[in-house]
This record gives sequence, C-alpha cells and structure tokens, in this order.
Amino acid sequence: MLAPKKTKYRKSHKGRRGGKATRKIKLGFGSYGLKSLEAHWITSRQIEATRRVLTKYTKKGGKIWIRIFPDKPVTQKGGEIPMGKGKGSVDHYVAVVKPGMVMFEMDGISHEAAQEALTSAAYKLPVKCKFVSK
Repeated sequence: MLAPKKTKYRKSHKGRRGGKATRKIKLGFGSYGLKSLEAHWITSRQIEATRRVLTKYTKKGGKIWIRIFPDKPVTQKGGEIPMGKGKGSVDHYVAVVKPGMVMFEMDGISHEAAQEALTSAAYKLPVKCKFVSK
C-alpha cells in the first residue's frame, strides 16, 4: 500500500473538509481522466484497488498516472479502551480529495476502452466521479 517514507510529524489534525479544488483540476499527463465530484478521504487500499482495475484494462499498452497520494495519517485507538489517555497510534494513511480534482489519468488506449476502464474503476472509490477527456 502507498504510505509516505518519512513525515515531519507522526500524527496530524483532522482538518476541515470543504471547498473546491484549485490544483489538479485539469488533465496534466494523459488524455483521459477520472475527476472527483465530492470531497472525501480516500485510503491507500482504495487507491490500490482502483489501480488494479485500471491495469487490467491497459494490458501491455497504455499508461496510468495516479495524481493523488495518501500522505495524511489517520489514528485509531484499540477496542474497549476508555476515554482519555491521549491520541491513538497511526492506523492508515489517506489522501484528501476535493470536488473537481483529477485523481487518475490514462493514455495509450482507445476512447471507449478508457471510458470503460475509468467508470469501472470509479466503483472502487467512495466518491462520485466523472470521466473527462481532452
């Protein structure tokens, strides 16, 4: 799974969800992409599941770009632990996705194949997505 090699701080604040994306709103590498329509945290497991679906469609030809990276640590305390006693340990990492952000890009395959691949990959994500092309 994706995770940062080194971070400045081990644990982070939750932050505020809201607002539209101002970066990563246009296709930068490929000709086809998957754009988010909602704000959500996407885990490294969900990114990996989506990547597997996309690689199945590309076969030998084609290229995939993953534009999001899970760099936000999410902590969790163990079961049946009473309130207090500080913050839990880091459980997994998430990528913060805002509406309008291009998450995945593809190139080197036909328009129909790319649309089928990206729409089927969107089922692995917890956000509503839209297929975009140049």
